[in-house]
Amino acid sequence: MENKDLLFERIYELLNQKQPNKILEILSTLQPQDIAEILNADYFEQKQKNIIFRLLKKDLAAQVFVELDNDMQENLIKGFSDNELHQMLNELFVDDAVDIIGEMPSSVVKRILKNCTKDMRGDINDILAFDKDSAGSVMTPEYIALKSDMTVREAFLRIRKEGIDSETIYTCYVLDRSRHILGVITVRELLLANEESLIKDIMNENVIFVETVSDKEEAAKILKKYDFLAVPVVDKEKRLVGIITVDDAIDVLVEETTEDIAKMAAVTPIDQSYFKTGVFKHSLSRILWLIVLMISATVTGFIITYYEEAFAAVPLLIACLPLLMGTGGNCGSQASTMIIRGLAVDEMHTRDVFKVWWKEIRISLVVGIVLAIVNTIRVFLLYGFSKEIILLAITNALALLFTVSLAQTLGCLLPIGAKAIKLDPAIMAAPLITTIVDALSVTVFFACAVWVFGM
Repeated sequence: MENKDLLFERIYELLNQKQPNKILEILSTLQPQDIAEILNADYFEQKQKNIIFRLLKKDLAAQVFVELDNDMQENLIKGFSDNELHQMLNELFVDDAVDIIGEMPSSVVKRILKNCTKDMRGDINDILAFDKDSAGSVMTPEYIALKSDMTVREAFLRIRKEGIDSETIYTCYVLDRSRHILGVITVRELLLANEESLIKDIMNENVIFVETVSDKEEAAKILKKYDFLAVPVVDKEKRLVGIITVDDAIDVLVEETTEDIAKMAAVTPIDQSYFKTGVFKHSLSRILWLIVLMISATVTGFIITYYEEAFAAVPLLIACLPLLMGTGGNCGSQASTMIIRGLAVDEMHTRDVFKVWWKEIRISLVVGIVLAIVNTIRVFLLYGFSKEIILLAITNALALLFTVSLAQTLGCLLPIGAKAIKLDPAIMAAPLITTIVDALSVTVFFACAVWVFGM
């Protein structure tokens, strides 16, 4: 797409000059996503956006409509006549229609369902009946089904006939009379086969599938693992009821990653975008965790108060606390981030807990020794040499070694533990780890100080 600002200015001028044909010439050179970006922009008034959208041909308009943000979709639907809405819905795939319905107010949903065909309305209701986190909720029932006794030539005739209404034609599924999957075959394999070959002789009988009740993230991971363009979805009787395509899988992974990032920052996930979420809702998503973490931090305050006499005996101890607490929190955050990521991409599993812990312990020893050496040099440079300073440096070195080991142990064990009890490992991220490590590091520091200084 050319420079966005220049493109917007050009279209704006043509709108004012009432030259729709020239606008259509420009739009015909753009991808649906680029046109959607034009319509989503605040540069144009809603009336102008409606004019631009109505210039598009039906099939292109449907592709653009799917890419629009929810507010723009709602505004367009409100401006459609029933006939226009019916035509638009006929061009949409069922899974796209379901996504749109999920974001619309009830009045708009009723109008959409009213103007759907009977078959589409049934498919939409079937998909909406599934749990929002299940594979069934993101599948589409529009796929190519073949019979095992078909020839390759007959298969192509079926693909040409039904392909226009299918989400993808590259991967085809071979079914029996009861819609059980017998095999899978790609268009590439069909193109390379003899026209008179039977499908049952060339299909792949080792079919990888997910069930409707499976987690949708599991389906996305299968597509990623095997480089599929689609994965079949079966019901309890192992009958094919739909497919999940790679574009839907990407949406699932983006959604899951967004949720994990929010949880790792101690923020309750929000479905809407940042700018479309109100200040009050943003505040609510953050305040609960902040209260929990703030109250938890009082434990650290009690520990510091308990060792008040140590502060009085060696005032320099208080100057070492921020460094120790910060380092411990950082180490714990690093470890938890790596483990959460490993669990998310199936690089590690709960059964690997001791293997992971043993690796993190060795890492913590290397990191702890390096940090202890660097900090000892820092202490001597700042405070010079004396018996008290030497003891302070030893205290810091020991405390760093123990704190780093504890922090990285917690950083690896807590996310794996959360996974084991069916919680999202992302909740065991930086804020929570840091709060726990702060209390432990203070305890470790003063324990070392009491032992080294003989208090």
